[in-house]
Amino acid sequence: MLPESKQRVVITGLGVLSPVGIGKEAYWKALLRGQSGIDRLTRFDSSLYDSKIAGEVKDFVPEQFLDRKEIRRTDRFAQFGVAAAKLAVGDAALELGEEDPENIGVVIGSGIGGIETLCEQHSVLLNKGPNRISPFFIPMIISNMAAGQIAICLGPKGPNFTVVTACASGANAIGEAYLMLRRGAAEVILAGGTETPIVPVAMAGFCSMKAMSTSNDEPQRASRPFDKNRDGFVISEGAGVLVLETLGHASARGARVYGEVAGYGCTADGYHISAPEPEGTEAARAIRIALEDAGISPDRVDYINAHGTSTELNDKIETMAIKKVFGDHAYKVPVSSIKSMIGHSLGAAGALEAIACALSVSTDWVPPTINYEQPDPECDLDYVPNQARQCPVRVAVSNSFGFGGHNAVLVIKKFEG
Repeated sequence: MLPESKQRVVITGLGVLSPVGIGKEAYWKALLRGQSGIDRLTRFDSSLYDSKIAGEVKDFVPEQFLDRKEIRRTDRFAQFGVAAAKLAVGDAALELGEEDPENIGVVIGSGIGGIETLCEQHSVLLNKGPNRISPFFIPMIISNMAAGQIAICLGPKGPNFTVVTACASGANAIGEAYLMLRRGAAEVILAGGTETPIVPVAMAGFCSMKAMSTSNDEPQRASRPFDKNRDGFVISEGAGVLVLETLGHASARGARVYGEVAGYGCTADGYHISAPEPEGTEAARAIRIALEDAGISPDRVDYINAHGTSTELNDKIETMAIKKVFGDHAYKVPVSSIKSMIGHSLGAAGALEAIACALSVSTDWVPPTINYEQPDPECDLDYVPNQARQCPVRVAVSNSFGFGGHNAVLVIKKFEG
């Protein structure tokens, strides 16, 4: 255990698997172009489903990140997590072999875990009997295995755990890693989220809830956060991992810094299993806590990366929460949802959005909300419609809200040495 401290925490590496590209560069270029990664679902026959579209990660070759033996024993969500972690470590130019592994941790969020393996093995049980179930079934489905596999493959031996808070999982993972680094529990933590929920049973469940878009004829226009004609979210898959370091450690090795994690807030609605609290009170309180933790007043925020799911209630209530915190400044600060382009990757969403915030503060570009065509009187902020915007971004806020009333908010600011 390192000495108790309140060290600054910086972002030095970014690893991405997304429906618009693999790797930080492809991801960011696609977001700034306003490129949609949503299309007709190909992973299984969706003809009987109300929603037939998804954001699939294309061109993922697991052999580029794991050997064949590991692949056979690892669910797709964990493969994504390992791949994103390796990309992030490479981007950070972090030589793990030269580091003390006991001072490197892993914190990964996942809402559903190995649901693909669960579906496959349940079919084996029904069709071939219990003796044909894989001996790797349990290790492949449990949600902690992405974090576990990252440690197995890369060698970190510090704090290692998994956050499961539905669609807030990735943001909570980054926030908890930030708190651990700040108090000296490690010097480096690989933090983020991974999710691969595009499987028949998950799709059927979300369709049954009437939560997903059924704009099947125009997949790339289906996800339309804050637009009056939004009709539900578009499910997607992906992974995002950030290399977080104490400033002292990053400085000592001369690391490039994308930005600084300056604040973190989390609250619970305590209201409903899926619907957000109608006044946005606890979502607003999470934003306030994060800003207070960062020592930043609301009028200093330059960009808000919204949870922005493209569902009727979420977008309206998130807008209310922003107004509660920011007052008149709410109408001056750009707010955008990248889910308009990459869909909703559940437990990975908060991590992918935190990466977008880190890139915004490092480049002074804000990604757009595409498909914003018809204003909603109840969603009346500046949603950066349809085109990226170049503007000073000194402080960015990233909102993530999950089923069960989990609210997680991160503040990422431009790095000043």
